[in-house]
Amino acid sequence: MSESESEAEPRAGRVAIVGRPNVGKSTLLNALLGQKLAITTPRPGTTRACLLGVHWSDDPPTQIAFVDTPGLERPRSVLGRVLVEEAQGALEGADAILVLVDATHRGPGDDPLPEEDVAIVEQAKEIGRPIVLGLNKVDKVKDKGRLLPKLAAWSERFDFASIVPISALREDNLAPLLKELRALLPEGLLYAPDMLTDRPERFFAAELVRESIIVKTRQEIPYSVAVQVDEYSEDGNLVRIGATIFVDRKTHKGILIGKGGQMLKDIGTRARLAMEDHLQRKVFLQLFVRVEEGWTRDPQKVRTLTKEAD
Repeated sequence: MSESESEAEPRAGRVAIVGRPNVGKSTLLNALLGQKLAITTPRPGTTRACLLGVHWSDDPPTQIAFVDTPGLERPRSVLGRVLVEEAQGALEGADAILVLVDATHRGPGDDPLPEEDVAIVEQAKEIGRPIVLGLNKVDKVKDKGRLLPKLAAWSERFDFASIVPISALREDNLAPLLKELRALLPEGLLYAPDMLTDRPERFFAAELVRESIIVKTRQEIPYSVAVQVDEYSEDGNLVRIGATIFVDRKTHKGILIGKGGQMLKDIGTRARLAMEDHLQRKVFLQLFVRVEEGWTRDPQKVRTLTKEAD
């Protein structure tokens, strides 16, 4: 088989997107899919569960199942430890690994490589899969010449399959990234033609409520909140959704409800509009707030409350 024929063969596989919190993993997933699948906010730690999204291309035939993961960092809590375990599990099941780093970050002193990013690459190398380094947020680097020493330092430090500068936010240079990743995947197709994700709609309903909470509240509130969908039913063009918001302190419940229930109403309105945009249907949403004291410090409760049932 010639090189051109090999390049035209169908290819499919899993690519785990890993990196520190807030480097743009979820933004990149949405950009690669051409639609919003993962919730995104400016706050680190927004992603709590691995999320699979399948990118399709017909020329040449390609299926890349990207897996967005929680940020990898040294865990400071039980919740943090569970999220790191979630991300590490995604590495194990990947055919290739995309390590995403922030082009604006530097290491200590004159070192252009942040220690945290180096540690993540070293962890990924232990899996034994090919690694592509995505240098994200290059749009924020005004003097592009400053990228050259960073690219050279990464190339000298590690044997990557490739290094691709990108901007997930502006969707710049994504085609070369897809081409590099495709070359690392096995031949053949794996997924049904209409598959986008393996998550049910109730998962996205819970995520959109949590996104609304993160945007509308402040300080530590978003980090001590979990959302579970209790009801999800369809009636013609109407979707009825009932969800419980779990907090670990009574004071947080009061903040979420707000004076006269206004905060909870605002959270619900934003979430409902996002759900209607996602589902392209009318949504009736009911939210309840429940105190589950200390849930963020209990490993079993963390695993239960951070995983929306399929």
